Amino acid sequence: MDVILLENIHNVGKLGDQVAVKPGFARNFLLPQGKAVNATPENVKKFEARRAELEKAAAELLHAAQKRADEIAKVVLKIPAQAGEEGKLFGSIGTRDLAEAITAAGAAVEKSEVLLPEGPLRRLGEYDIALQVHSDITTTVKVHIVSDEEA
Repeated sequence: MDVILLENIHNVGKLGDQVAVKPGFARNFLLPQGKAVNATPENVKKFEARRAELEKAAAELLHAAQKRADEIAKVVLKIPAQAGEEGKLFGSIGTRDLAEAITAAGAAVEKSEVLLPEGPLRRLGEYDIALQVHSDITTTVKVHIVSDEEA
């Protein structure tokens, strides 16, 4: 199914690209969320008329996301957790816990923005956690997981 992207979408394309995507992806995600329109000749003309407006809005979003990423990068977290003698946590620290801790530290973050490629954190130590605040902008937060006795 051919669609015209109305914003940059990671691993799909940039604003204004006419791309072929699977029908389910277009029908269930891109079209309902207003991220794309069907690539009909009529929609191509409408898009070209709105291109400057959409590019300006995308640039504003990118600028706001960069400011937010700079704010988030300044955050250093110290999270107390129960742990055994070998440093293994009783439980784990996942994306929700990290998002709540970063938000409590003063930088609003959604759970979906936290990237944990190896799954939840299960050991004491220092970690650099990646956050994707925009499809083009990724930042990191330094997280120290310490035992309850040290906190």
